[in-house]
Amino acid sequence: MATLTEVLTKHIEDVPGAVALVAHGGRLEVAAVGSADAEGTVPMARDSLFRIASLTKPIVAAALLLLVDDGELALDDPIARWLPELASPVVVRTPAGPVDDVVPAVRPITVADLLTFRCGYGLAADMTLPAVDLLLQVLGHPAAAPRALAPDEWLAALAQVPLLHQPGEAWLYGTGSDLQGALIARVSDRPLPEFLGERLFEPLGMADTGFAVPTAALGRFTSAYRPAGNGLRLIDSPEGRWSSAPAFPSGAAGLVSTADDLLKFARFLLDEGTVDGHRLLTAQSVHGMTTDHLTPAQREAGRLFLHGQGWGYGGSVDVQATRPWEVPGRYGWVGGAGTAWHLHPATGTVTVLLTQVEMTSPEPTPLMQEFWLYAAEQ
Repeated sequence: MATLTEVLTKHIEDVPGAVALVAHGGRLEVAAVGSADAEGTVPMARDSLFRIASLTKPIVAAALLLLVDDGELALDDPIARWLPELASPVVVRTPAGPVDDVVPAVRPITVADLLTFRCGYGLAADMTLPAVDLLLQVLGHPAAAPRALAPDEWLAALAQVPLLHQPGEAWLYGTGSDLQGALIARVSDRPLPEFLGERLFEPLGMADTGFAVPTAALGRFTSAYRPAGNGLRLIDSPEGRWSSAPAFPSGAAGLVSTADDLLKFARFLLDEGTVDGHRLLTAQSVHGMTTDHLTPAQREAGRLFLHGQGWGYGGSVDVQATRPWEVPGRYGWVGGAGTAWHLHPATGTVTVLLTQVEMTSPEPTPLMQEFWLYAAEQ
Protein backbone atom coordinates (compact mmCIF):
# COMPACT_ATOMS: atom_id res chain seq x y z
CA MET A 1 0.00 0.00 0.00
CA ALA A 2 1.28 3.47 -0.91
CA THR A 3 2.12 6.01 1.74
CA LEU A 4 0.83 9.57 1.80
CA THR A 5 4.30 10.80 0.84
CA GLU A 6 4.27 8.53 -2.21
CA VAL A 7 0.83 9.77 -3.28
CA LEU A 8 2.03 13.38 -3.19
CA THR A 9 5.38 12.66 -4.82
CA LYS A 10 3.66 11.13 -7.87
CA HIS A 11 2.32 14.60 -8.73
CA ILE A 12 5.47 16.61 -8.15
CA GLU A 13 5.66 17.44 -11.86
CA ASP A 14 2.28 19.19 -11.58
CA VAL A 15 2.99 21.13 -8.36
CA PRO A 16 6.32 22.31 -6.91
CA GLY A 17 5.32 20.84 -3.57
CA ALA A 18 2.47 19.90 -1.26
CA VAL A 19 1.54 19.35 2.36
CA ALA A 20 -1.20 16.92 3.33
CA LEU A 21 -2.59 15.21 6.39
CA VAL A 22 -5.11 12.50 7.20
CA ALA A 23 -6.37 12.31 10.78
CA HIS A 24 -8.65 9.68 12.24
CA GLY A 25 -9.11 9.59 15.97
CA GLY A 26 -5.65 9.47 17.51
CA ARG A 27 -4.02 8.43 14.23
CA LEU A 28 -2.38 11.18 12.19
CA GLU A 29 -0.35 10.91 8.97
CA VAL A 30 1.33 14.06 7.66
CA ALA A 31 3.49 14.47 4.56
CA ALA A 32 5.39 17.43 3.08
CA VAL A 33 7.08 16.99 -0.30
CA GLY A 34 8.83 19.15 -2.87
CA SER A 35 9.52 22.84 -2.54
CA ALA A 36 7.70 26.01 -1.57
CA ASP A 37 8.86 27.61 -4.83
CA ALA A 38 9.27 26.39 -8.39
CA GLU A 39 13.02 26.99 -8.29
CA GLY A 40 13.39 24.42 -5.53
CA THR A 41 15.24 26.74 -3.18
CA VAL A 42 12.89 26.40 -0.17
CA PRO A 43 11.96 22.87 0.96
CA MET A 44 8.28 22.37 1.73
CA ALA A 45 7.63 21.78 5.43
CA ARG A 46 4.72 20.75 7.62
CA ASP A 47 4.38 24.35 8.84
CA SER A 48 4.57 25.97 5.39
CA LEU A 49 2.01 28.74 4.90
CA PHE A 50 -0.46 28.66 2.00
CA ARG A 51 -3.10 30.93 0.52
CA ILE A 52 -6.10 28.77 1.35
CA ALA A 53 -8.54 30.67 -0.92
CA SER A 54 -12.08 29.33 -0.52
CA LEU A 55 -11.23 27.33 2.59
CA THR A 56 -11.79 30.75 4.16
CA LYS A 57 -15.53 30.24 3.65
CA PRO A 58 -16.26 27.67 6.41
CA ILE A 59 -14.14 29.63 8.88
CA VAL A 60 -16.09 32.84 8.25
CA ALA A 61 -19.40 30.96 8.44
CA ALA A 62 -18.40 29.67 11.88
CA ALA A 63 -17.49 33.21 12.93
CA LEU A 64 -20.90 34.53 11.88
CA LEU A 65 -22.57 31.76 13.87
CA LEU A 66 -20.67 32.92 16.96
CA LEU A 67 -22.70 36.13 16.71
CA VAL A 68 -25.90 34.14 16.21
CA ASP A 69 -25.13 32.15 19.36
CA ASP A 70 -24.37 35.40 21.18
CA GLY A 71 -27.89 36.61 20.35
CA GLU A 72 -26.54 39.55 18.34
CA LEU A 73 -28.56 38.45 15.31
CA ALA A 74 -30.77 35.57 14.19
CA LEU A 75 -30.76 33.42 11.07
CA ASP A 76 -34.05 34.87 9.87
CA ASP A 77 -33.05 38.50 10.49
CA PRO A 78 -32.94 40.75 7.41
CA ILE A 79 -29.34 41.83 6.82
CA ALA A 80 -30.48 45.37 5.94
CA ARG A 81 -30.55 46.19 9.65
CA TRP A 82 -26.73 46.20 9.54
CA LEU A 83 -26.12 46.52 5.80
CA PRO A 84 -28.53 49.31 4.81
CA GLU A 85 -26.86 49.49 1.39
CA LEU A 86 -28.84 46.33 0.56
CA ALA A 87 -32.15 47.43 2.09
CA SER A 88 -34.01 47.61 -1.24
CA PRO A 89 -32.57 44.98 -3.58
CA VAL A 90 -33.86 44.58 -7.10
CA VAL A 91 -33.77 41.43 -9.20
CA VAL A 92 -33.37 41.03 -12.95
CA ARG A 93 -36.72 40.03 -14.43
CA THR A 94 -35.14 36.99 -16.09
CA PRO A 95 -31.62 35.62 -15.46
CA ALA A 96 -30.59 36.18 -19.07
CA GLY A 97 -32.20 39.60 -19.25
CA PRO A 98 -30.55 43.04 -19.21
CA VAL A 99 -29.43 44.48 -15.89
CA ASP A 100 -31.79 47.44 -16.18
CA ASP A 101 -34.91 45.26 -16.54
CA VAL A 102 -35.54 44.62 -12.86
CA VAL A 103 -38.30 43.98 -10.32
CA PRO A 104 -38.24 44.51 -6.55
CA ALA A 105 -37.12 41.60 -4.36
CA VAL A 106 -40.18 39.83 -2.97
CA ARG A 107 -38.63 39.66 0.49
CA PRO A 108 -35.51 40.91 2.30
CA ILE A 109 -32.17 39.08 2.18
CA THR A 110 -31.67 37.25 5.49
CA VAL A 111 -28.66 36.02 7.43
CA ALA A 112 -29.58 32.46 6.48
CA ASP A 113 -29.62 33.44 2.80
CA LEU A 114 -25.97 34.51 3.10
CA LEU A 115 -24.95 31.29 4.85
CA THR A 116 -26.71 29.03 2.34
CA PHE A 117 -25.54 31.08 -0.70
CA ARG A 118 -29.13 31.82 -1.64
CA CYS A 119 -28.95 35.61 -1.29
CA GLY A 120 -29.32 36.28 -5.04
CA TYR A 121 -25.71 37.41 -5.53
CA GLY A 122 -22.92 35.14 -6.77
CA LEU A 123 -21.47 33.15 -9.62
CA ALA A 124 -23.68 30.95 -11.79
CA ALA A 125 -22.80 28.16 -14.19
CA ASP A 126 -23.15 30.71 -17.02
CA MET A 127 -20.69 33.52 -16.26
CA THR A 128 -21.88 35.48 -19.31
CA LEU A 129 -25.29 36.29 -17.83
CA PRO A 130 -25.51 40.10 -17.75
CA ALA A 131 -26.05 40.32 -13.97
CA VAL A 132 -23.11 37.96 -13.30
CA ASP A 133 -20.91 39.84 -15.76
CA LEU A 134 -21.75 43.12 -14.02
CA LEU A 135 -21.01 41.56 -10.64
CA LEU A 136 -17.55 40.54 -11.88
CA GLN A 137 -16.95 43.99 -13.38
CA VAL A 138 -17.86 45.76 -10.16
CA LEU A 139 -16.20 43.46 -7.63
CA GLY A 140 -13.49 41.82 -9.74
CA HIS A 141 -13.06 38.18 -10.72
CA PRO A 142 -12.28 35.79 -7.83
CA ALA A 143 -9.13 34.57 -9.61
CA ALA A 144 -7.78 38.11 -9.97
CA ALA A 145 -6.25 40.44 -7.41
CA PRO A 146 -9.12 42.11 -5.54
CA ARG A 147 -9.98 45.72 -6.15
CA ALA A 148 -8.62 47.99 -3.42
CA LEU A 149 -12.04 48.74 -1.96
CA ALA A 150 -12.58 49.21 1.76
CA PRO A 151 -15.56 47.21 3.10
CA ASP A 152 -17.94 50.20 3.04
CA GLU A 153 -16.93 51.00 -0.55
CA TRP A 154 -17.33 47.33 -1.50
CA LEU A 155 -20.89 47.28 -0.14
CA ALA A 156 -21.74 50.50 -1.97
CA ALA A 157 -20.46 49.00 -5.22
CA LEU A 158 -22.37 45.76 -4.70
CA ALA A 159 -25.58 47.70 -4.11
CA GLN A 160 -25.42 48.89 -7.74
CA VAL A 161 -25.70 45.28 -9.00
CA PRO A 162 -29.12 43.62 -9.33
CA LEU A 163 -29.71 40.16 -7.89
CA LEU A 164 -29.68 37.30 -10.39
CA HIS A 165 -32.46 35.48 -8.52
CA GLN A 166 -34.95 36.28 -5.79
CA PRO A 167 -33.63 35.74 -2.23
CA GLY A 168 -33.89 32.08 -1.26
CA GLU A 169 -34.57 30.92 -4.81
CA ALA A 170 -31.20 29.71 -6.12
CA TRP A 171 -27.73 28.71 -4.94
CA LEU A 172 -25.04 31.04 -6.31
CA TYR A 173 -21.36 30.77 -5.50
CA GLY A 174 -19.06 33.00 -3.52
CA THR A 175 -20.42 36.47 -2.86
CA GLY A 176 -22.41 35.29 0.16
CA SER A 177 -19.16 34.67 2.05
CA ASP A 178 -17.83 38.17 1.41
CA LEU A 179 -21.18 39.49 2.62
CA GLN A 180 -20.86 37.34 5.75
CA GLY A 181 -17.51 38.99 6.45
CA ALA A 182 -18.98 42.45 5.97
CA LEU A 183 -21.91 41.57 8.21
CA ILE A 184 -19.62 40.29 10.98
CA ALA A 185 -17.71 43.58 10.94
CA ARG A 186 -20.88 45.69 11.10
CA VAL A 187 -22.59 43.63 13.82
CA SER A 188 -19.49 43.37 16.01
CA ASP A 189 -18.35 46.91 15.21
CA ARG A 190 -14.87 45.54 14.66
CA PRO A 191 -12.75 44.78 11.58
CA LEU A 192 -13.18 41.19 10.40
CA PRO A 193 -9.50 40.24 10.99
CA GLU A 194 -9.71 41.46 14.58
CA PHE A 195 -12.94 39.56 15.26
CA LEU A 196 -11.64 36.31 13.77
CA GLY A 197 -8.36 36.61 15.63
CA GLU A 198 -9.92 37.12 19.06
CA ARG A 199 -13.03 34.92 18.78
CA LEU A 200 -11.71 31.97 16.73
CA PHE A 201 -7.99 31.87 16.01
CA GLU A 202 -6.75 32.62 19.51
CA PRO A 203 -9.09 30.17 21.32
CA LEU A 204 -8.36 27.42 18.78
CA GLY A 205 -4.61 28.03 18.75
CA MET A 206 -4.64 28.85 15.02
CA ALA A 207 -1.57 31.07 15.36
CA ASP A 208 -0.62 30.91 11.67
CA THR A 209 -4.03 31.85 10.21
CA GLY A 210 -4.82 35.41 9.12
CA PHE A 211 -5.28 37.89 6.29
CA ALA A 212 -1.58 38.79 6.14
CA VAL A 213 1.73 37.02 6.85
CA PRO A 214 3.97 38.63 9.50
CA THR A 215 7.46 39.52 8.31
CA ALA A 216 8.96 36.92 10.65
CA ALA A 217 6.92 34.15 8.94
CA LEU A 218 7.57 35.08 5.29
CA GLY A 219 10.29 32.44 5.08
CA ARG A 220 7.58 29.77 5.54
CA PHE A 221 5.21 31.31 2.98
CA THR A 222 4.88 29.50 -0.34
CA SER A 223 4.96 31.18 -3.75
CA ALA A 224 1.73 30.99 -5.78
CA TYR A 225 1.52 29.84 -9.40
CA ARG A 226 -0.90 29.50 -12.29
CA PRO A 227 -0.59 26.85 -15.03
CA ALA A 228 0.79 28.43 -18.22
CA GLY A 229 1.43 26.30 -21.27
CA ASN A 230 3.61 23.41 -20.18
CA GLY A 231 4.84 25.20 -17.09
CA LEU A 232 3.89 27.49 -14.25
CA ARG A 233 3.66 31.26 -14.03
CA LEU A 234 4.40 33.04 -10.76
CA ILE A 235 1.36 35.09 -9.69
CA ASP A 236 2.34 36.00 -6.14
CA SER A 237 5.57 35.83 -4.15
CA PRO A 238 5.91 35.61 -0.36
CA GLU A 239 6.59 39.37 -0.36
CA GLY A 240 3.50 40.07 -2.48
CA ARG A 241 -0.18 40.56 -1.71
CA TRP A 242 -0.25 38.85 1.68
CA SER A 243 2.78 40.65 3.12
CA SER A 244 0.52 43.51 4.25
CA ALA A 245 -3.07 43.87 5.44
CA PRO A 246 -5.63 44.03 2.61
CA ALA A 247 -8.01 46.93 2.05
CA PHE A 248 -10.85 44.40 1.85
CA PRO A 249 -10.43 41.30 4.05
CA SER A 250 -12.30 38.77 1.93
CA GLY A 251 -14.56 36.40 3.79
CA ALA A 252 -14.65 34.30 0.63
CA ALA A 253 -10.95 33.77 -0.07
CA GLY A 254 -8.69 36.03 1.98
CA LEU A 255 -6.95 33.79 4.53
CA VAL A 256 -3.56 32.11 4.72
CA SER A 257 -3.05 29.11 6.97
CA THR A 258 -1.24 25.84 7.60
CA ALA A 259 -2.27 22.20 7.59
CA ASP A 260 -2.14 22.00 11.38
CA ASP A 261 -4.27 25.12 11.88
CA LEU A 262 -6.89 23.69 9.52
CA LEU A 263 -6.78 20.42 11.46
CA LYS A 264 -7.50 22.37 14.66
CA PHE A 265 -10.51 24.03 13.04
CA ALA A 266 -11.82 20.67 11.80
CA ARG A 267 -11.45 19.06 15.23
CA PHE A 268 -13.28 22.02 16.76
CA LEU A 269 -16.27 21.22 14.53
CA LEU A 270 -15.98 17.48 15.17
CA ASP A 271 -16.10 18.26 18.90
CA GLU A 272 -19.41 20.07 18.25
CA GLY A 273 -18.06 23.56 18.86
CA THR A 274 -15.83 22.91 21.86
CA VAL A 275 -12.07 23.25 22.38
CA ASP A 276 -10.28 21.95 25.47
CA GLY A 277 -13.66 21.48 27.13
CA HIS A 278 -14.69 25.09 26.52
CA ARG A 279 -17.69 25.72 24.27
CA LEU A 280 -17.36 28.38 21.57
CA LEU A 281 -20.21 27.37 19.24
CA THR A 282 -23.44 25.60 20.09
CA ALA A 283 -23.87 22.07 18.79
CA GLN A 284 -26.95 23.39 16.94
CA SER A 285 -24.81 25.88 14.99
CA VAL A 286 -22.24 23.22 14.10
CA HIS A 287 -25.04 20.95 12.94
CA GLY A 288 -26.37 23.78 10.78
CA MET A 289 -22.94 24.18 9.18
CA THR A 290 -22.63 20.50 8.30
CA THR A 291 -26.21 19.85 7.11
CA ASP A 292 -27.33 20.24 3.50
CA HIS A 293 -29.86 23.07 3.11
CA LEU A 294 -30.50 22.87 -0.65
CA THR A 295 -33.34 21.44 -2.68
CA PRO A 296 -32.52 18.85 -5.35
CA ALA A 297 -33.16 21.50 -8.03
CA GLN A 298 -30.75 23.94 -6.37
CA ARG A 299 -28.07 21.24 -6.12
CA GLU A 300 -28.51 20.43 -9.78
CA ALA A 301 -28.34 24.08 -10.87
CA GLY A 302 -25.09 24.43 -8.90
CA ARG A 303 -23.55 21.26 -10.35
CA LEU A 304 -20.61 23.13 -11.93
CA PHE A 305 -19.35 23.87 -8.41
CA LEU A 306 -21.12 21.26 -6.26
CA HIS A 307 -20.82 18.19 -8.54
CA GLY A 308 -24.25 17.03 -7.36
CA GLN A 309 -23.55 17.47 -3.64
CA GLY A 310 -25.31 19.83 -1.22
CA TRP A 311 -24.33 22.93 0.73
CA GLY A 312 -24.31 23.61 4.46
CA TYR A 313 -22.93 26.88 5.80
CA GLY A 314 -19.56 27.72 4.25
CA GLY A 315 -18.97 24.34 2.66
CA SER A 316 -20.43 21.45 0.70
CA VAL A 317 -22.14 18.44 2.25
CA ASP A 318 -22.02 15.11 0.44
CA VAL A 319 -25.47 13.66 -0.18
CA GLN A 320 -24.52 10.99 -2.74
CA ALA A 321 -21.76 8.39 -2.63
CA THR A 322 -20.92 8.75 -6.31
CA ARG A 323 -17.17 8.28 -5.76
CA PRO A 324 -15.28 6.32 -3.09
CA TRP A 325 -14.36 9.40 -1.06
CA GLU A 326 -17.84 10.91 -1.15
CA VAL A 327 -19.55 9.74 2.01
CA PRO A 328 -22.97 11.22 2.83
CA GLY A 329 -22.39 13.79 5.56
CA ARG A 330 -18.81 14.65 4.57
CA TYR A 331 -18.38 18.42 4.94
CA GLY A 332 -15.70 20.72 3.56
CA TRP A 333 -14.59 22.59 0.51
CA VAL A 334 -11.95 23.11 -2.16
CA GLY A 335 -9.99 26.32 -2.73
CA GLY A 336 -9.10 27.65 -6.17
CA ALA A 337 -5.51 28.13 -4.98
CA GLY A 338 -5.12 24.33 -5.00
CA THR A 339 -6.33 23.54 -1.48
CA ALA A 340 -8.85 21.11 0.01
CA TRP A 341 -10.24 20.52 3.52
CA HIS A 342 -12.88 18.04 4.65
CA LEU A 343 -14.18 16.32 7.75
CA HIS A 344 -16.45 13.31 8.26
CA PRO A 345 -18.64 13.87 11.36
CA ALA A 346 -19.69 10.20 11.45
CA THR A 347 -16.14 8.81 11.45
CA GLY A 348 -14.12 11.70 12.86
CA THR A 349 -11.82 11.72 9.84
CA VAL A 350 -10.13 14.95 8.68
CA THR A 351 -8.32 15.45 5.37
CA VAL A 352 -6.25 18.50 4.41
CA LEU A 353 -4.34 19.02 1.15
CA LEU A 354 -2.41 22.22 0.44
CA THR A 355 -0.66 23.10 -2.82
CA GLN A 356 0.27 26.45 -4.36
CA VAL A 357 -0.89 25.97 -7.97
CA GLU A 358 -4.23 27.50 -8.95
CA MET A 359 -6.96 25.25 -10.26
CA THR A 360 -8.04 25.84 -13.85
CA SER A 361 -11.68 24.80 -13.28
CA PRO A 362 -14.02 23.80 -10.43
CA GLU A 363 -13.22 20.14 -11.18
CA PRO A 364 -10.94 18.69 -8.47
CA THR A 365 -7.39 18.09 -9.66
CA PRO A 366 -6.01 14.56 -10.20
CA LEU A 367 -3.87 15.05 -7.07
CA MET A 368 -6.93 15.95 -5.00
CA GLN A 369 -8.86 12.94 -6.24
CA GLU A 370 -5.98 10.54 -5.61
CA PHE A 371 -5.42 12.02 -2.16
CA TRP A 372 -9.10 11.61 -1.26
CA LEU A 373 -9.08 8.04 -2.54
CA TYR A 374 -6.00 7.30 -0.45
CA ALA A 375 -7.68 8.75 2.66
CA ALA A 376 -10.89 6.77 2.00
CA GLU A 377 -8.93 3.52 1.88
CA GLN A 378 -7.16 4.03 5.21
